[in-house]
Amino acid sequence: MTVASENLPLQRLWHWERARADQPYLTQPMGGGQSRDYSWSQAVGEARRMAAYLQAQGYAPGSRVAILSKNCAHWLMSDFAIWMAGYVSVPLYPTLTADSVRQILQHSEAVAVFVGKLDEWPQMKPGIPEGLHCISYPLSPPNDYPTWETIIAETKPLAGNPVRDGEELATIIYTSGTTGMPKGVTMDFNAIGWAAEPMEKAFGMTAEDRVLSYLPLSHVAERWTVEACSIRAGFRIYFAESLDTFLRDLQNARPTMFISVPRLWVKFQQGIFSKIPKKKLDRLFSIPLLGKQLKKKILKQLGLDTVRFAGAGAAPLPVSVLEWYRDLGLELLEGYGMSENFGCSHGSLPGQARVGYVGNPWPGVECKLSDSGEVLVRSPATTKGYFKEPEKTAEAFTEDGFLRTGDLGEIDEQGRLKITGRAKELFKTSKGKYVAPAPIENKLGAHPQLEAVCVAGANQNQPFALLMLAEDVAAKLAEGGEALREDITASLQALLESVNAAVDPHERLAFMVVVKSQWTVENGFLTPTLKIKRNIVESTYEPQVDAWYAQRQPIIWEQ
Repeated sequence: MTVASENLPLQRLWHWERARADQPYLTQPMGGGQSRDYSWSQAVGEARRMAAYLQAQGYAPGSRVAILSKNCAHWLMSDFAIWMAGYVSVPLYPTLTADSVRQILQHSEAVAVFVGKLDEWPQMKPGIPEGLHCISYPLSPPNDYPTWETIIAETKPLAGNPVRDGEELATIIYTSGTTGMPKGVTMDFNAIGWAAEPMEKAFGMTAEDRVLSYLPLSHVAERWTVEACSIRAGFRIYFAESLDTFLRDLQNARPTMFISVPRLWVKFQQGIFSKIPKKKLDRLFSIPLLGKQLKKKILKQLGLDTVRFAGAGAAPLPVSVLEWYRDLGLELLEGYGMSENFGCSHGSLPGQARVGYVGNPWPGVECKLSDSGEVLVRSPATTKGYFKEPEKTAEAFTEDGFLRTGDLGEIDEQGRLKITGRAKELFKTSKGKYVAPAPIENKLGAHPQLEAVCVAGANQNQPFALLMLAEDVAAKLAEGGEALREDITASLQALLESVNAAVDPHERLAFMVVVKSQWTVENGFLTPTLKIKRNIVESTYEPQVDAWYAQRQPIIWEQ
């Protein structure tokens, strides 16, 4: 299936450049509480000038140009410029190590890289190959590269409205790598243009909508729901300045659509509980008039009072968290997708969602289960393959062209999909029984004092769980909260008993370990989208496992 030419990305940009020339498109925080608005004509105009500059470098058509930056207005303008110039964009996560930066730049054969807003530039800079052409953004760390402002000031804009064929390669998205080095997922313009249509129609997206961009644009979820959908519907994008200003940024944007990963939805909830304990909040909610007013106040303080569509994806969201937000007045809708299909696979619709399910296939998406229960999908947004990896490409597809997702699933009578685990994450105990960790982790992750969970135990008699405390709880413990530690231990003991009562005998946890370290993107335990790197977590704690089993204690605090 091809996309109507007027709905391809560049054609949509030319449309909005004319139709909403003076309307604000991008709002960029500049520090110190200041921000800058870019109208559609300004944003597309700067991209035109940068495109002309790139073409002047003499790169061959289809050359790869990388973007290494946190989210900002110039990230999107760079992407547009790369497309206008006839090249292929290669986004890099702004939290990669120098080795990963070098590996991706070399593998993609990038001829240039935009170096933008970064927190750890000194650690990443050694990964830039010697002699690679670099261009600096206004918010970049100090460097001696040619600057965006100078190039824009000195370069005439690209003339006309150049377009790209729908089957031309638009971007290479390197996966976040939960199990090893990333693969380069190729996406053409047809895939990007097509993927935005189901979202636009399902939620009635218009140019009057607003979003806050803060999840990495280098990840497919933000690329789809923010970049591609804004190009399709013409809505306004606000950017978050930093983690410290996030709440202020959210309140300033007052988005009408807001999508987050489960870990952040949990952190928002924990932030509220840190101010008003859950038991007290539940009592207040039960008072008819006061409860209704309090719920509205909480949503307004979060900057979510104007949200008409709220989504969650990338990992399962604990049912208790989902129900809590819905009681608050925010119907969180779960969705499902992969880099390999530009995120566009399944979604829940208002009033049709089933708790624990990620929804129905989007119109145009085909889905079925293999004999082993693996979810297989096919759509116009599906990748043509992995860049320079023909063997891995062949392995990723069935003979009839369905993408092997690697996820296990169930489909209900209304066609809604439930993800039950990862095929590759299944592990076998010493009893020869297979354990799927994801459903158990989902049950544990609902505990209000926990922020992350990893269930392991390959080749052991019974599985066990590693638990990371919420950041505020860990901070209170560090201040000498021995009584709090005893309370947490008792609470976790009750959690262990309740979970073990709800799973099959071979899945019952032998014990749970409270780890002393925080798992972060920076220390390599999490992907940039806050998913656990299971192989890193398991290998880190593997030397202690036998000693933990020998303790025969239900709750163990790592020493």
